[in-house]
Amino acid sequence: MMSRGGSWAGLLLLWLLVLLTALFTRPLLPVDETRYASVAWEMWSRGDFLVPYLNGEPYSHKPPLYFWLIHAGWWLFGVHEWVVRMVAPLLALLVLFATAVLSRQLWPADSAASRLAPWLVFGTTFFTAFLSWVQFDLLLALMVLLALLGMVRAAQGLSTGWLLTGVALGLGVLSKGPVILLYVLPVALLAPLWRRANARNAWWRWYGGMLASVLIAAGIALAWALPAAQAGGEAYREAILWGQTANRMVQSFAHAHPAWWYLPWLPALFAPWVLLPWAWSAVRRCRVADDTGLRLCLTWLIAGLLVMSLVSGKQVKYLLPLLPAVALLLARVWSRLDDRPVMQRPWLLSGVLLVTGGALAALPQVLDSATWLPAISPLWGLLLVVTAVVVLVLPPTRPARYPLRLTLLSIWVVLLIHLGVYRTAATAYDVQAVSELIAGAQADGLEVAIATRYHGQFGFAGRLSRPLLQLDAESLHGWAAQHPRDYLVVILRTPLQQYPKAVFTQPYRSGYLGIWTGAVVAAHADVF
Repeated sequence: MMSRGGSWAGLLLLWLLVLLTALFTRPLLPVDETRYASVAWEMWSRGDFLVPYLNGEPYSHKPPLYFWLIHAGWWLFGVHEWVVRMVAPLLALLVLFATAVLSRQLWPADSAASRLAPWLVFGTTFFTAFLSWVQFDLLLALMVLLALLGMVRAAQGLSTGWLLTGVALGLGVLSKGPVILLYVLPVALLAPLWRRANARNAWWRWYGGMLASVLIAAGIALAWALPAAQAGGEAYREAILWGQTANRMVQSFAHAHPAWWYLPWLPALFAPWVLLPWAWSAVRRCRVADDTGLRLCLTWLIAGLLVMSLVSGKQVKYLLPLLPAVALLLARVWSRLDDRPVMQRPWLLSGVLLVTGGALAALPQVLDSATWLPAISPLWGLLLVVTAVVVLVLPPTRPARYPLRLTLLSIWVVLLIHLGVYRTAATAYDVQAVSELIAGAQADGLEVAIATRYHGQFGFAGRLSRPLLQLDAESLHGWAAQHPRDYLVVILRTPLQQYPKAVFTQPYRSGYLGIWTGAVVAAHADVF
């Protein structure tokens, strides 16, 4: 039962259900998850915990903290895939806990809000789906929460709050780079919008504390960056000290989108809560001017969205650190609603489920962009359609019960996607067999090359100790002629029947993967 919130025991059981479903229905997915696992493996196998490496070269795209967390798990339990996959779910639990702590700090007398807040985070469909992915964004979200928690403590006159903010900012830089400043500093700079100065905490003291926290963060970040830059070489030094951050912010080399790009994605990020018109009507009716916590949440959300929209590189997951702001906002508003049932039917939510279910039932039968798509049964989509109807006809319930109801709905949707889509696609994303074959070939003294950019897909799964040679179109045939016994990995979009017999083949993502000897490639230069 849930009365103005829910139990942590229930939340943990649901978290475990989502986690186990993900672990048993899909492998580490190329290219991101397998790449990050391979970077951690190369650092571990080299005994170099200062500079991340990928395929034998310094890897400048991510700082080391997430990899260090994986290493800590390997040190405790041994080198296992499940350790790699447990880091993000455990970070998700910490995000839930930190959200509840921040709620208590903002509204000490409102225990209902602190019980609702973690459910509103966990019940967000994007968060539920994302918590099992080997990605850096949950670690960044945790550090943003801790930095804001320190800022709130500083606003309440506790000078140690700035120390917490500085440490969180520093660890945030080690999590995903200086991007954490874009979420936290606007909230600090716009403090006049959400807090009132007083004799004990004048504005000069506030901004001095903010500067001190930034200096603490810089000290933590530079304690790693300076020796890493020295050890990684000139190109790595330029990348981590300037290139990665500047290029992503101004003219992104990856994921570049226009300033408005996030707007149509907000319903997907904040579903299902954003699909409840009565909930946002309640937000509009609340007295924001009288509530410091609500003003902080709105400043955090709006300023963060605006600043991130100005950054060139964009992905939906980049807004994940803003999700607790929405959860806290709704938790505070809902905790103050009366206990009468909500009579408004969730037409919008039901309609989105209906369209999604219809698409999942129909599109795999007509699309041919991947070999595994037609194998998805339309029954999974029809289950979503039935879910849409059930959501619409359920009897009205009180606002305090909505978080549990919609959290269960989000988990149900995520489980359907895992069981219906990920499990079907798993064979095209599982690189264990090909990785072990590559490892065996290298152990036998053969060289293995790949005819495309290599993202580290095979490094961790095969526990590779030697890099793969990356070949372009100009060097491919010359290499094949000089290495008749060695192996060439080719990733294809065209059917395998158009190619000669291979050492190994499998469906791979939306195409195919094959391994041929150099002699075969040289003899069939017209098709390679």
